[in-house]
Amino acid sequence: MQESKYILVGYSGHAYVVAEAAIEMGLKLSGYTERQESTHNPFDLSYLGFEGAEDFAYNGSGHSFILGIGSNSIRTKIAKFLSDKGGDLSTVIHPAASVSKMSTIGSGSFVARGASINPLVEVGKNCIINTSSSIDHECIIGDGAHIAPGAVLAGNVSVGKESFIGANSVIKEGVTIGDNVIVGAGCVVTKDLGDNSKWVGNPARPL
Repeated sequence: MQESKYILVGYSGHAYVVAEAAIEMGLKLSGYTERQESTHNPFDLSYLGFEGAEDFAYNGSGHSFILGIGSNSIRTKIAKFLSDKGGDLSTVIHPAASVSKMSTIGSGSFVARGASINPLVEVGKNCIINTSSSIDHECIIGDGAHIAPGAVLAGNVSVGKESFIGANSVIKEGVTIGDNVIVGAGCVVTKDLGDNSKWVGNPARPL
């Protein structure tokens, strides 16, 4: 049986957090793909080029991709590109995260150290559930969304596609947040938020 090999997509900032989690899971990283070779290489990974990533995406290459990109829009575009080429997108869940067996995590998503995901949560594809964030029962997280460090989602919260929930923000139970919404750090959200909007403050107000 062929050993699974993994390629990290992106290699700066957020990608370092993802790489460490993958390694602690016991995954073998073959290298990274990026527009240019990084001058900082904390995990001593091989640079595989950028255009060459397409070659690894074809079925049968034996490689899977791990998304290390913080930007929701860029992560979503690259995930689609790789998937369209036949690439497999792996889910990375840090061993120190707490994820209910009754919840589901979509392909290409990342769950960081200290994150807590309670029963009946649905996390979509290519999401980031970041460090020490908390997602309570029956929440739905749309594809490409990012729940930032320390954010708290009470029960039955719905977060739309490619939305960003800022660090240490609090979302009240039952709230629905639309697609492409930005909730600033420390926000307290007590009502539904429409698509393509930006919010700051306590209580949250439009920006």
